[in-house]
Amino acid sequence: MTAELVRGQNHPLDPTRVEIRVAAGGPVIAGVTLGDADGRLAGPEAVAHPGAPRRTGIEVPRQAAAGQRIAVDLDALPEAVHRVGVLLALPGGSGAPATFGAAAAPSVAVTGPDGIALARYTLTGLGPESAVVAVELYRRQGAWKVRAVGQGYEGGLPAMLRDQGLPRAADLAAEIEQAVGLGQARSVPAPAPVSAARAEPSGAAPDAPPAGDLPSPAHRTETDALSAPAHGTGTGPAAAAASEAGAPPDPPAGAPVNYRHPRRHTTTSAPPDPAPSPAPPPSAPGDGPAPTDGATPPNGPATADDPPVPLAGDAVGWSMEERLYHQVWGMFEDLARSVAAYRSAADFARTRLEEELDEALADPRSRLGTAADAARATARDRHATLLARARTALDRDLGQLVAESEVVEPALPPALARWESPVWQGRHASRERPMALRLGDLHLPEAPDLQIPLLVRLPLERGLWIDSGPFAQAGRPDPEREVGRRELGSALTDGPPDEATLRRLSMEVAVAIAARLLAVHPPGGFAVQVIDPAGGAAPALAPLVESGVLPALPVPGAPGVASVLDDLTRRVELMQMAVRHRAADALPPDLDPAAQLLIVHDFPSGFDDRALTRLRYLADEGPAVGVHLLVVADRAGAREHGPVLDPLWRSLLRITPVPDAHLADPWVGHAWTYEPLLAPRGSQVVRRTLERAAAARRLT
Repeated sequence: MTAELVRGQNHPLDPTRVEIRVAAGGPVIAGVTLGDADGRLAGPEAVAHPGAPRRTGIEVPRQAAAGQRIAVDLDALPEAVHRVGVLLALPGGSGAPATFGAAAAPSVAVTGPDGIALARYTLTGLGPESAVVAVELYRRQGAWKVRAVGQGYEGGLPAMLRDQGLPRAADLAAEIEQAVGLGQARSVPAPAPVSAARAEPSGAAPDAPPAGDLPSPAHRTETDALSAPAHGTGTGPAAAAASEAGAPPDPPAGAPVNYRHPRRHTTTSAPPDPAPSPAPPPSAPGDGPAPTDGATPPNGPATADDPPVPLAGDAVGWSMEERLYHQVWGMFEDLARSVAAYRSAADFARTRLEEELDEALADPRSRLGTAADAARATARDRHATLLARARTALDRDLGQLVAESEVVEPALPPALARWESPVWQGRHASRERPMALRLGDLHLPEAPDLQIPLLVRLPLERGLWIDSGPFAQAGRPDPEREVGRRELGSALTDGPPDEATLRRLSMEVAVAIAARLLAVHPPGGFAVQVIDPAGGAAPALAPLVESGVLPALPVPGAPGVASVLDDLTRRVELMQMAVRHRAADALPPDLDPAAQLLIVHDFPSGFDDRALTRLRYLADEGPAVGVHLLVVADRAGAREHGPVLDPLWRSLLRITPVPDAHLADPWVGHAWTYEPLLAPRGSQVVRRTLERAAAARRLT
């Protein structure tokens, strides 16, 4: 359970590796101070900040942003460190709030390695302060605790650092501000709404908070919800519109373009500080891998004008899996911003064309004749030029993302890889639970061939709803749109699939997700249960039954529904009591300790009011103790059962068995097309994966 702290309250920390997540109403600078038993700082080396982001046991972001993540390895901290203070400061610059009282209250969450929040604190009551010590991790009798502090300083960073006994605090504060100003810590501006492009802007847009993880594509759930400015300012309406949309304007002639992702780390000329993790420190997408031992790159020496060489794992994280996870979400943000910039620039060009044509026709005396024709021709030429420049910038960014995707995709571990990946051939049992799971791919109409993996953090804090209904629903795209550019594992007709095909594909998606979860968890660490009141899912469930993952087909009718729900409800209640009283040894011996995935087919068929109440209870309380929900249902059919089911539907992440543009991006407002993750047509990879998972479980 997450502890909601108030100022001065503390909470114990069990894990030795934690992540501190900051969510603010605008860009903030995040840093960490390493103090002694009295909270005093030995010197500048006791502060991790954007200009020096890595200290022993600590890694902080290099940029100012509304969403920040700080990695802390408590075991790796020096013995002299007794207090770890998390500081937040507002960056300077026009357009940004000057005080915390002028923005939404920031919140800080301390999470474990699995992403589950242990404690959360919202910094309310701030006013003229521009810097604040948010929380403090402190050592007490050999154990670590977190305390909500919320101590603000009107004098900003210098006053905060001076209060902690740091010599020459003003110099270090100036160094931090300089790092932010030089772009080593760059805030991420959100694209302006389309309506904002009605007038030609005169300068860069102010910083705005980035999105959280998509999906909750809604979302980036915790999904942890995954932007490339260029050097130079550019001139003209296209550059101004692109700047307003948060995308890089065209650089001046001869100036190099910086493709670095501002939310991913970049390396500086100075060597990085020692890292607490044995993994090598990640480099930045903009820097590319540096040749060693005097070696020259294959294409000759790199120059400032060369595009960066993509590198898999080019993001922050304790492990390669975590670095790849963050890199994928960085690619998502890059694509979202680039497309938003293109759309904003195109809208600006169209608006300007309309205004210039209206102006040319405003005077009746000049509507006809060569002067009017020349004015209209000039307006159309300018419109075409603006569109061409915007498309050139988009194609440039897409080229970089495609190159990065081609490097990242083959490096993904099984939990994040497609079924076509070679990593699924000859799979061995996993020893550790993965941090995330791939549910499918995302793409936008401007770049249909660039697939961005849709990743969700594990354990699944939100259940899944696979919509098996027809396309004639509110909010769905045109049913005549193209269905399935890639092979989805089953033959589809040239037109939209019929209802029977959708139901079959929905269960194939559910079985594929179950197989992936079973395969990527340690043997015996995950189990599957199925509710199928009408018995219509038997063909799709055959791989689960034949492999031994399911001992038999689910019992049909209301008795089968009640039996499974009663068993899982009992498990949740017992696990909650064991967690609350820290009495895991007192659990009954017949209780399966493995995490559970409940697949409910053809919901709500066979459910009475009592069963509906229990299912909602499992959806709300189950994820915290390892019970996760996957519902296969027709949304239109479920709606007929009244408002009882509507909250359940809204609480789950909805995916579809065929490509569908229904995932909303709350950051820039894109409607992303989701493609499910199914094995290629004729492949037996899912069946073989289930067989290996069942065999590994029998050996445990």
